[in-house]
Amino acid sequence: MTETSELDDSFHVFDTTLRDGAQREGINLTVADKLAIARHLDDFGVGFIEGGWPGANPRDTEFFARAQQEIDFKHAQLVAFGATRRAGAKAADDPQVKALVDSGAPVVTLVAKSHDRHVELALRTTLDENLEMVRDTVSFLREQGRRVFVDCEHFFDGYRANPEYAKAVVRTASEAGADVVILCDTNGGMLPAQVQAVVSTVLADTGARLGIHAQDDTGCAVANTLAAVDAGATHVQCTANGYGERVGNANLFPVVAALELKYGKKVLPEGHLREMTRISHAIAEVVNLTPSTHQPYVGVSAFAHKAGLHASAIKVDPDLYQHIDPEQVGNTMRMLVSDMAGRASVELKGKELGIDLGGDREVVGRVVERVKERELAGYTYEAADASFELLLRAEVEGAPLKYFDVESWRAIVEDRPDGSHANEATVKLFAKGERIVATAEGNGPVNALDRALRVALEKIYPQLAKLDLVDYKVRILEGVHGTQSTTRVLISTSDGTGEWSTVGVAENVIAASWQALEDAYTYGLLRAGVSPAE
Repeated sequence: MTETSELDDSFHVFDTTLRDGAQREGINLTVADKLAIARHLDDFGVGFIEGGWPGANPRDTEFFARAQQEIDFKHAQLVAFGATRRAGAKAADDPQVKALVDSGAPVVTLVAKSHDRHVELALRTTLDENLEMVRDTVSFLREQGRRVFVDCEHFFDGYRANPEYAKAVVRTASEAGADVVILCDTNGGMLPAQVQAVVSTVLADTGARLGIHAQDDTGCAVANTLAAVDAGATHVQCTANGYGERVGNANLFPVVAALELKYGKKVLPEGHLREMTRISHAIAEVVNLTPSTHQPYVGVSAFAHKAGLHASAIKVDPDLYQHIDPEQVGNTMRMLVSDMAGRASVELKGKELGIDLGGDREVVGRVVERVKERELAGYTYEAADASFELLLRAEVEGAPLKYFDVESWRAIVEDRPDGSHANEATVKLFAKGERIVATAEGNGPVNALDRALRVALEKIYPQLAKLDLVDYKVRILEGVHGTQSTTRVLISTSDGTGEWSTVGVAENVIAASWQALEDAYTYGLLRAGVSPAE
């Protein structure tokens, strides 16, 4: 099932998205979702993928059965999660422990209590019996040929309350045959200096191989993970995009990037770090959550530059305002053009878009002033690259890019006595010397306009059949008279191979939408390589 990894066993990247990450509010993974995420994580090159708790629920049991049949793991080992045996029983007779063996996973992670109060109040047993539960379960699983990791739940809180007992749990697990004992900041309340001090002491006092599992309740999960590594931990547990209960877990992607790029540790197969941005976004799509635009390393804004001062420096040397080359993690640098834009911003953006400004200071100056003037009116170009490119081309070429000329358009919304509604739009335009009138109905006036424009143009420009409107955002800008406020519309359009955004601003949402639609269709034809109309 698993090929031999090119990496050695000296440092582990352990992903628990399918178990701990799935506890995030709003995430509800099907078995198919879990299989898809497991494939992505294996492609990324993590060493271990914790698939869930077999025997605890039918979904996880089915996942382990299907994963072994349907996934040919290239890099990762599949891990089953479970608990130590019940108090007063034997591991060999515990159904939950048997389910871990029956899962077929080569590695098992056991959760064990390491906080004395949890032992007495949650497990309702003695401290000595808890140690025996750890020893018996680890030993049994080792006899069954399983590699065993032990998660010491609430370790840091337990260490604060009773350090000798917390260390006794670690020592017992290690002596029973656990390969790694993971110190868990289950409540997420620790800070990096505290984590480093505790891990250093526990490592010195027990001699066990240690790992770290950090929750992000103080916003320090990534920093706490790296502090544990500084103290000698050689196993990090993380989740993709930081998914997890409450505010989340240590985020897999910044942890891995830091280990590879800042620490110089080889924790992924060669070349796989460049897949990080793609993997992050792919997993976000599976769990049906919008990728965080401002996530370190992989967010679309992670290497986006807006202020003119930054742009001037980046024009000289990109490293002056970037801590790494974005291509190392599969991301790209982006120049945002806004009312903060200076000449350098426009020149760099032109270069990014493949438009040679040739050092023409007059054209660049006109673009800068045009952007500032338009943004004062409510437009935003940092979120509408396609509209900015059309503006830039108009200044460079001396006239707007035209595929069609609009004579008029109208949208009608009809409320009927029976409570039903009708939305109809009519568009009149000229394209390639032909006057075209088209009418269409839609689910709302903007959708009706979109359909009418498509009906009018598709016979002349069949390339438009590939276009889909994939996102639509409306924002009411500050106004003087309430409903007379200015409206800004952002539309995202796709042709199946790429996506672009356009902007419109007007006193009403329909007019603003029409502007954004015109730009969206114009840019789509430009992308398709169509020559402008005569």
